[in-house]
Amino acid sequence: MKKTKARILLRILLFLLFTTFSITVSAQEKRTISGYISEEETGEKLIGATIYDTVHRLGAVTNEYGFFSLTVPNEDVVIKVTSFGLTSRFFVVPKETLELNVALSEAKDLEEVVINSEDSKRNVESTNSGTIELQMDKLDKLPVLLGEKDVIKIVQLLPGVKSGGEGSSGLYVRGGGPDQNLILLDGVPIYNASHLFGFFSVFNSDALSQVTLIKGGFPARYGGRVSSVLDMRMKEGNTKKYNVEGSVGLIASRILVEGPIFKDKTAFAFSARRTYIDLLTLPFQDKQQRGGYFFYDLNAKIHHKINEKHHLYISSYFGKDKAYFKGKNDYTNGNEQIAERDESQLKWGNAIAAVRWNYRIHPKLFANTTLTYSQYVFNIGYDYKQTVSGNGPDQTTSAGFKYTSGINDWGIKSDFTFIPNPNHNVKFGIGDTYHTFKPGVNSFSSNEQNNEIDTTFGSYNQYAHELFAYAENDQIITNRLKINYGLHFSVFLVGAKNYMQLQPRFSANYMLTDHSSLKLTYARTAQFLHLLSNTGIGLPTDLWVPATEKIAPVIADQVSIGYNHEFLKQYNIVVEAYYKKMDNIIQYKEGAGFLGSNTDWQTKVEAGQGWAYGGEVFVEKRKGRFSGWLGYTLSWSERQFDGINGGERFFYKYDRRHDVSVAFSYDINEKWDCGVVFVYGTGNAVTLPTQFIGVANNPISNAFGSSTVGLFNSVNDYRMPAFHRMDIGFNRTKKVKWGETVLSLSAYNVYNRKNAFYLYTESGNNGTTKLKQVSLFPIIPSISWKFKIDFEAVKKNRETKNNEINE
Repeated sequence: MKKTKARILLRILLFLLFTTFSITVSAQEKRTISGYISEEETGEKLIGATIYDTVHRLGAVTNEYGFFSLTVPNEDVVIKVTSFGLTSRFFVVPKETLELNVALSEAKDLEEVVINSEDSKRNVESTNSGTIELQMDKLDKLPVLLGEKDVIKIVQLLPGVKSGGEGSSGLYVRGGGPDQNLILLDGVPIYNASHLFGFFSVFNSDALSQVTLIKGGFPARYGGRVSSVLDMRMKEGNTKKYNVEGSVGLIASRILVEGPIFKDKTAFAFSARRTYIDLLTLPFQDKQQRGGYFFYDLNAKIHHKINEKHHLYISSYFGKDKAYFKGKNDYTNGNEQIAERDESQLKWGNAIAAVRWNYRIHPKLFANTTLTYSQYVFNIGYDYKQTVSGNGPDQTTSAGFKYTSGINDWGIKSDFTFIPNPNHNVKFGIGDTYHTFKPGVNSFSSNEQNNEIDTTFGSYNQYAHELFAYAENDQIITNRLKINYGLHFSVFLVGAKNYMQLQPRFSANYMLTDHSSLKLTYARTAQFLHLLSNTGIGLPTDLWVPATEKIAPVIADQVSIGYNHEFLKQYNIVVEAYYKKMDNIIQYKEGAGFLGSNTDWQTKVEAGQGWAYGGEVFVEKRKGRFSGWLGYTLSWSERQFDGINGGERFFYKYDRRHDVSVAFSYDINEKWDCGVVFVYGTGNAVTLPTQFIGVANNPISNAFGSSTVGLFNSVNDYRMPAFHRMDIGFNRTKKVKWGETVLSLSAYNVYNRKNAFYLYTESGNNGTTKLKQVSLFPIIPSISWKFKIDFEAVKKNRETKNNEINE
């Protein structure tokens, strides 16, 4: 059966490829113009720039490396090149010309940005459904918690996306869990995207050039997750001049350094961020008892242009969180001096690396080969040591505990883009990822009077290969109908089990008018990784585990239909409805957890089903002094497990019926701008007892100081109070001799709403039971200072000053 599926897959893939290759036209009548579009000031390649033949009404869009290919009649043509926020340029391209490399400059006037109908209509005409591209320059204008610019927090404001709770950086997209999002940084998956116990993400926005969210209608080139794709690209580095920018905030500082190693040939970009909560609190701590927390991020990238056909990229990211507590206690007992030392710590972090080689094989064929590495590690540890001296030789007693889990990936993939003519854009590729899963190991050690004991138990490491192949074609059928169809085929080899999944993808866009369209999508997706998560606050205690002989992969089918309308060249409205069915999702059985057990994780979980359905409205204004969006989501998300809730369906913890988000910024004048964010959401579903009964002589309840036991009706049958909050911020930009500074003042939760973080019950003196809530964040003002050093301006000022002295 497996061999039959493989043969069918190969036949379908070959059919898609060879039928598309056969569409090529005669070289005597046509020619293909190809090249790269970049930003003039930095040399950074532009993603999604539009190249348009104004005579024959043919167009192309640059890929993620700024490459385009456009087949036009073999005669003189007028080409228009546009990209959002940059000045459009026109070129008369003579007959026989095959290469065109264009650099676009920044638009100086708002009018240059607004009058660009090709760019404003691109979302309407595209087959991409449920896809949103963030404007990086707009992110700096929106207020965020403690002034820390966070791309994940902005993504949470989009319709269809929910956060895990107050301040959390988790993503729950269209009823899925946080493990069901494929989060890519320069094409490499990030397994844990949170800092500070979930309150901040690991992504330094200064290091990013583009962020794209795909919620549905996944193109065939994406695989491995079932809910969403968050594709982020790091800056390549300025090939023209050196640039230094950074910011200083209340809890963290960051810096970005970029510039040419060899001008117009090789460039680098390096960024760093670190919190200093531990340093600020250190003077106020007892010398005998010290604790702290910090995190840091490091991003680095090098781009080398070998020649016009070959480009090499090397990128990396390293991030770490550490919370610690150190105790010290020295005392005497008779003639003995006793010294006690103890230390507990919680550490987790990511490390990724990628080496990519771009090769323009032919004006119509572009190749990208990538080697990747990704690691996530989580550690909990405690060490105790006692030294007794004074009566003979020193006596030492020690004990320790350590828990370790994580995942390592090595991968290789090759992706190809073939553009035979403007009506077809074919992508195909293959790849393999080698996973090493470390689901959790407990280690205990003790040493008393030279009697050493070391014990290690837990789940053993598991190894797996995840192979894939895909092919897709973005095809224009008529002037009004455009479709994207493809297949993604995955093979997961783990132990003695081989899982094979054929995943068809289809999306269609029908233009109702020149400014409105109807979109329809279907996608089957498979996920061979599971995330075991304890129900509680966002500690990084999640365990990544593979599909095994006992645990099947997650399979999801999603359909969506949407209406897209562009008006006044700068407004866009999207209305979408979706339905998603998920099979083989897992969670811990009732009472199970990740610590303190020598049983295998597979015995602790329950497999079940999930459903998610609803509608979304997204109204966006991308251009002008006033820009932003309004989002609304009406949704349902349910789960069902045979061993939980009596086998009955129940609402998912993060099922929220209504979600509203408003985010906008306004340029008051050349110096001042402001940003406002408002969010509202129905409360999360939680499980609470409906009544309490007294139990006499109950050792368990008595141990916790209670003589009552709670009775429950069903899982998640109670709603927390609704959540809502408003943030506001102001930014003042000042031009200085050496560059630019921005002073940001903001207030989080400006009207001091006490949103519930979690609920608990408390017994009163008269025998009654009260339900109480814990709230985290009141109104929090913040201030930050951002700077940007322009070395060209410094050089000019120095030359001017020297000339004045000489005169």
